[in-house]
Amino acid sequence: MKNYLKLVNFEFNRVAKLFVVLLGITFVVQMLGVFFEAKKYLDMANQQIYEEMVPKAQFLQMYGQMSFMEVVRSAWFLAPIALCVAGVAFYIFLIWYRDWVGKNTFIYRLLMLPTTRLNIFYAKITTILVMTFGLVAFQIILLPIEKWIFNGMIPIEFRNDMGLIEVVTSMPELSLIIPNSLLQLVLYYGAGLLAVSILFTGILLERSFKWKGIFAGLLYGAIAVVVFISPLLLQDFVLDGFFYPIELFMIEIVMGLILLVASIWLSGFLLKKKITV
Repeated sequence: MKNYLKLVNFEFNRVAKLFVVLLGITFVVQMLGVFFEAKKYLDMANQQIYEEMVPKAQFLQMYGQMSFMEVVRSAWFLAPIALCVAGVAFYIFLIWYRDWVGKNTFIYRLLMLPTTRLNIFYAKITTILVMTFGLVAFQIILLPIEKWIFNGMIPIEFRNDMGLIEVVTSMPELSLIIPNSLLQLVLYYGAGLLAVSILFTGILLERSFKWKGIFAGLLYGAIAVVVFISPLLLQDFVLDGFFYPIELFMIEIVMGLILLVASIWLSGFLLKKKITV
């Protein structure tokens, strides 16, 4: 456990700069989005009411009140989230391949550490999870701050107040990263953990067998997807709805756990037997 935690600390320190950059971009861009979106509405209101002498009631009837949802749906808000997702996805590959880059191939130093090689796999996947949860937690912290700034800029008579829970549930993009229940949290991030473990296994296959490994990695990924969705395919095309939804749900969870264990086992085998120092 001690060696595993040291590896996690080491891996996270390597991604710390990227992590801080993503946090900084998210903070700056979303705060600017709150300011500019609110200012755009206020400028329009001022022009209509004070320059063109449109009665306030008529303006509200024509353009409506502004809600925080308009900020959340803007590119100012969604673009940093998309960038963070892309950053994490990019690092899933970089976290392995950077160890093979350079004159002094670092992966061999990792493999020579006095600990089980599977701890390298665990440390890297834990780093991805910590990075993901850190970005999500930062977004959760930002949301009430942004809403407070928004409420401070838009007068109450021009504002359609919405609770943060209502905002999150109304946005599919936010509901994916900020689930509405513990069950959804486990399912969404469990599926993400499974996907990362399969990708890691594919990368190790490529590293172990070079050009043949590319085909092996793609084949393994395709087989994993087919195995995972096979209960759904059987339910629809062969069994004609034989299973109840809750039974099908439990079968999918079992299939996911089997694939996760298989990916960890295969990755451990490759690290121990196929990637040599």
